[in-house]
Amino acid sequence: MERLKLNVLTTILLVFLGVSSIGSQKYFTKNGEVSFTSQAPLEKIEAFNKSATSVLDIESGRMEFAILIKSFHFEKALMQEHFNENYMESSKFPKAIFKGKIQNLNEVKFEIDGKYPVQVGGDLTIHGETITITTDGTITVESDEISADSEFTVSVADFDISIPKVVRDNIAKEVVIKVDLTYQSLEQ
Repeated sequence: MERLKLNVLTTILLVFLGVSSIGSQKYFTKNGEVSFTSQAPLEKIEAFNKSATSVLDIESGRMEFAILIKSFHFEKALMQEHFNENYMESSKFPKAIFKGKIQNLNEVKFEIDGKYPVQVGGDLTIHGETITITTDGTITVESDEISADSEFTVSVADFDISIPKVVRDNIAKEVVIKVDLTYQSLEQ
């Protein structure tokens, strides 16, 4: 069922960005890695997801990705269950979505191998709430392969995620999110 949802998300992203146009400069991944860390006074919680879907248009700088919330994996099964049922309500809000743009696109030379610092801004939707974020990242171009990574912090309260008082010292108010994407050309 989750594979079907991932395929639907992939199709939606591709259609949205107009992948059918010939000669487009679009890159795609369905194996992007996204992790988050909650470092609270009593407990460190980490989760990993290796099935983020993303499309990057190097002509316009548009960048989008979608992640199925239930695809995050935790060290402890009980943490994963509580995350999905009690906090993220992943049956009601099944995915996180980012729609944004590289703001300093003119500084990235996609035809020349190298690492390029970028600033990405856009809308991040989690748990049915959308906030505008701007974050720093890196675009790496190497032998016709493009990768992107970033690390940023979000506030749990910004996404209307309630944390019961009984576990308040176990869950941080701010969560560090790391994104690592390796793209393939859609022209291959």
